[in-house]
Amino acid sequence: MLAVAAGASATRQREAALRLVRVADGLQAPVHVTAPRGSRGVLYVVEQGGLVRVVKAGKLQPQPFLDVRALTRADGEQGLLGLAFAPDYATSRQLVVDYTDRNGDTRVVRYRSNGVKALPASAKQLLLVDQPYPNHNGGMVAYGKDGLVYVGMGDGGSGGDPENRAQDPGSLLGKILRLDPARPGAKPEIVALGVRNPWRFSFDRRNGDLWVGDVGQGSIEEVDHVAWPWRGLLNLGWDVYEGRASFESKALGPGRLVEPVAQYSHARGCSITGGYVYRGSAVPAAAGRYFYGDYCSGTVWSLKLVGGAARGQRTEPFTVPNLTSFGEDGAGELYALSGSGVLYRLAG
Repeated sequence: MLAVAAGASATRQREAALRLVRVADGLQAPVHVTAPRGSRGVLYVVEQGGLVRVVKAGKLQPQPFLDVRALTRADGEQGLLGLAFAPDYATSRQLVVDYTDRNGDTRVVRYRSNGVKALPASAKQLLLVDQPYPNHNGGMVAYGKDGLVYVGMGDGGSGGDPENRAQDPGSLLGKILRLDPARPGAKPEIVALGVRNPWRFSFDRRNGDLWVGDVGQGSIEEVDHVAWPWRGLLNLGWDVYEGRASFESKALGPGRLVEPVAQYSHARGCSITGGYVYRGSAVPAAAGRYFYGDYCSGTVWSLKLVGGAARGQRTEPFTVPNLTSFGEDGAGELYALSGSGVLYRLAG
């Protein structure tokens, strides 16, 4: 009986062991990967230099989907940083991108495509935000369950948020913003204050929950979670807090304080890369787990949320050197990008 039990345990461990499969390489400074909902066999990879590349059936296509190299400055943390397809992309052909322009300022722009490539003449600016420093640009854009566009704005850069922008409701920096893509140029709505540099946030495609990976200052990297729908203004704490620790002695700005569901110290890494809750079908052992990792160490962790708390946190048995982003394909399968130019897919 002990032998049978041990054999069954070993089988479960083998079934639960996850791995990464190389999908494509040869990418240049890739920073995000995504695909329209319901699409099959196609991925769109954002290259920081200003191209959106197409990967079909594991083959990197020679022609880009979008080229904004003439519009962006790609240096350090600047460049083309985000891409999101509209939930109804199959019919509307709309998408949004986030990039820093030649002056280093953030622009969020809506495009249409012809199904093969984005059409430059269709560009409509949704948002322009002045950036005082060249770092902490955020850059993530994503459609929420409400069909609106959410934008991650870093605190403006430098270090320690010297001008207190993250807690200032009068500044768009250090915030998560909400935009109506049907209203170019309309005033953005602040939905969350107190982020330092939200290097990747996502919405759970099953329930709409928000997950944020917020890069720390000198000690702590954090994961924040907010169940959908949320009501009222949120405050993720920076720079009164870094993770759950006190950072600066001052009054917290407005909004409901959201404490991290997970965090790790700089003994384990130095720059978080936020990820996604796995909702695909190819890897049952990963179902419902939130995956995130660290750019510096390449470590990947996952957890499950139970009753609003992180449970079953674990270190995955693989690493991704220079982990710049996670992403999903049209069916919810999970991918990871290495800054060295390699695209991976999660497998069992």
